[in-house]
Amino acid sequence: MEPATTQEGGLKPFPGTVSAPKPRTAVMEAIEDILYGSIAGVVGKYIEYPFDTVKVRLQSQPDHLPLQYRGPLDCFRQSVRADGLLGLYRGISAPLVGAALENSSLFFWERLGRAAIYASGVYSSSSSRGEAAAALPLSALWLTGAFSGAMTSFVLTPVELVKCKIQVPDTAMTGEGGGGAAKALRPIPVIKDIWRHQGLRGFWHGQLGTLIRESGGCAAWFGSKETVTKLMREWNERRRRAVRREEKEEDDALPLWQQAVAGASAGMMYNFLFFPADTVKSRMQTSPIGEGAAQQRSFAGECAALWKQAGLKGFYRGCGITVLRSVPSSAFIFIVYDGLKKYFPLQ
Repeated sequence: MEPATTQEGGLKPFPGTVSAPKPRTAVMEAIEDILYGSIAGVVGKYIEYPFDTVKVRLQSQPDHLPLQYRGPLDCFRQSVRADGLLGLYRGISAPLVGAALENSSLFFWERLGRAAIYASGVYSSSSSRGEAAAALPLSALWLTGAFSGAMTSFVLTPVELVKCKIQVPDTAMTGEGGGGAAKALRPIPVIKDIWRHQGLRGFWHGQLGTLIRESGGCAAWFGSKETVTKLMREWNERRRRAVRREEKEEDDALPLWQQAVAGASAGMMYNFLFFPADTVKSRMQTSPIGEGAAQQRSFAGECAALWKQAGLKGFYRGCGITVLRSVPSSAFIFIVYDGLKKYFPLQ
């Protein structure tokens, strides 16, 4: 999910240019970000989804009962024993749509954030608009990441609400026992049940947790990727000077393994730093609804209940497997996105 950058860490022109490149409109750049971000997001979701299912089941264990799972491996074994390996992909249709929406929204709003900072004149230069000399520093890219995540959270909350209820079928949808769990296996019955009992507002249950996770996490995601990319370029430059190699234009591109390292580090930062907010959100979104269900807790109420049950470690339940899954997932997302941007630029 990394915009192409200069050695200073800012935005640079897209690859494949000639001596007099045709100007790229903001509309074409936005379409490219949305299309390629969606493709990369779908690839990453297929890689990470089984880990995400285990994570949600660990996070959503009731606070008034003994823990069902002793840890990630135990949860994985029990899940495979009960539903088979394909059971870990239960409800993936909604998250695939969510992954496309998430990445499209992230790139769209991140581009608008950069455009707003350019328009403010704080980092303006004497060069023409859009040239590499008008690069943004790393601090500004962390800020645009936070802005992008905050706006994207409003898109993600309804999608993740449906996903979480499908991933944890034992939390009855209606609170009436077994009847609700069967309906929770497919997105449409879940959507209808939420609408019937809570209306439109019910789809944003857990919004505060998503907002905290996405605004802080995406600042770390974009910012960490750009920071590691800059460090890699500086390291490559020192190596070139050590062997007295002449710098060439194509040397600015990172090798594939360095792109993967930068992407993986960004994913780990995103998932670890704001994991407690995600835990509380998952517990809120897997709580039963409807007649016979207990009154749903607020974000603060869910925090208090979890703290009383398990203390600080309860907020990090499932964190290890979540950070682990982000290594291949984020690496592939960045590699796919950067590769499409480099080799298939839209004209």
